[in-house]
Amino acid sequence: MEIVLRKCKDNTVVVLPTALLETLGITTDQPLTLDVTQDGRIVLSKVRKPSLEQLIDMCDTTSPEPADLALWDMTSTRESDGR
Repeated sequence: MEIVLRKCKDNTVVVLPTALLETLGITTDQPLTLDVTQDGRIVLSKVRKPSLEQLIDMCDTTSPEPADLALWDMTSTRESDGR
């Protein structure tokens, strides 16, 4: 598909056909990522939220626990004891 860059005030914009956006499930004001490949291609992708499993995989299990974690544990124990 060939498209044309257009001037809009002080910006240059890419106009994508509505049918294409509908096919891809992309809506107006939806965040996208823009990457440029080594051979100069522009790649637009939907921003995907990481799954819980991916978030857990990103955690550094070797890092020390935060110093204030004990305070949270004491608070939750007091609440469960009715103190």
